[in-house]
Amino acid sequence: MPENPILTRHGEALDLFTERVHAIGSDQWDAATPCADWAVRDLVNHLTVEQLWVPPLVRDGESPAVVGDTFDGDMLGPDPVTSWDTAAAGARAAFGEPDALERTVELSYGATQAAFYCGQMVTDLVVHAWDLSRAIGADERLPAALVDFAVREVTPYAAELEKSGLFATPVTPPPGADVQTKLLCLLGRNP
Repeated sequence: MPENPILTRHGEALDLFTERVHAIGSDQWDAATPCADWAVRDLVNHLTVEQLWVPPLVRDGESPAVVGDTFDGDMLGPDPVTSWDTAAAGARAAFGEPDALERTVELSYGATQAAFYCGQMVTDLVVHAWDLSRAIGADERLPAALVDFAVREVTPYAAELEKSGLFATPVTPPPGADVQTKLLCLLGRNP
């Protein structure tokens, strides 16, 4: 049976971000990123925390209230690359369990289909892979399949993102911008 396309994109997005994490130089963890107030370590910690949430929410059916502040603060410790790898493997395994994407998960804003949650995670990984690439001087070109997926996933609720306070104001893309540039601009980046 072929793999679910959302799981395929999720795996690709995890692999992309993992590649970027493994490319961080020892002197780059404090480098600035396109995300206001976040250095490279903060950005990687944010994505690590997001992956750590997946097993309790998807696999265990726990609510954010039950998980509480378990993943608050620095979850990278003295070996941030290994911490990322471990968290990413846990998220991949939880989303990859049989029927995991058919489950309902409790998120901070209410009950949500796990497939939708996984789609949000893909988009976050893709956009933050670009942020990390820019911060460490890596290749900023994102895989077309991931960009196309992220555009389809985020467009229906893009107008609400800035209101959440978690995203910057959208930027007007330049004339003739490609899909990646339009996605980044939509999410408040200035490529």
